[in-house]
Amino acid sequence: MPFLAGVYMNYPKGYLVSIGGAEDKGKNEVEKERHELDFFRYGILENVRSLMRRDSPHVEVITSASSIPEEYYREYKKAFKKLGFEQVGHLNIRQRSDADDNDWLERLRACDGVMITGGDQGRLCSVLGGTPVWDLLRRRYQEESFVIAGTSAGAACMSSTMIAGGDPARAYFKGEVRLSMGLGFINDVIIDTHFDKRGRFGRLAQAIASQPGAVGIGLGEDTGIIVEHGVRFRAIGSSSVVVIDGHNVAHNNIASVRSGAPISIANLTVHIMTHADEYDIRKRMFSGNKFEEHES
Repeated sequence: MPFLAGVYMNYPKGYLVSIGGAEDKGKNEVEKERHELDFFRYGILENVRSLMRRDSPHVEVITSASSIPEEYYREYKKAFKKLGFEQVGHLNIRQRSDADDNDWLERLRACDGVMITGGDQGRLCSVLGGTPVWDLLRRRYQEESFVIAGTSAGAACMSSTMIAGGDPARAYFKGEVRLSMGLGFINDVIIDTHFDKRGRFGRLAQAIASQPGAVGIGLGEDTGIIVEHGVRFRAIGSSSVVVIDGHNVAHNNIASVRSGAPISIANLTVHIMTHADEYDIRKRMFSGNKFEEHES
């Protein structure tokens, strides 16, 4: 259910669900380490389903980021079917010329939402960015109660600026974190995934040092956020969401030091959120789970 009151006439009417979850290990791994979501224990996909507000919703799975698209689609189809989805389609868009296919566009017009799988966010943006598929997703998200969910690469790509890569062990040295354009469904944030497991605090901190007007959002695995109206989000899942706010930074040397030199930043604001905590992007304001506060 929506958690914002009031009228937001000029804000998106749809929902974003960004999940810190799944890793694409590629076809050539002898043993693929699995980081898939525990779909039912933590209710991540149940949240996606509830936002679609139909008894038997229709979802399309977009696997453009993945090098193992059929495997990902099978897993999501099984999970969504268990949750009562009537139709689970597969948009296996592998190149830009596929993204103006009329049949696929018709399916996007008919569905209640999409799930964008993990993989390579650079590949995802290069295939979808600026295409008719991208334009239709953006318009439906802006104008309707349409749900765009994404995990791992599918979550990282949602912002206008995204992290394209960076070694966490070198993240405090200038130039070791690469930024690029995302799909632009939400402004003023930078999203990182697999946040706790891969020790990515440093690279999100450098990203915010480079773009201090943005809010950094670090998503743990089996954890995500629901964004409503593009300005406020709620944490969901089993682990933590880390928010890094650079709005009040008092010192930041990233513009003056040479590439490869260590960076220094003062007055970063950090919040750690758990399930049902909320954050207002416009006001830069954290609010805890009021139900838990009442119960305690």
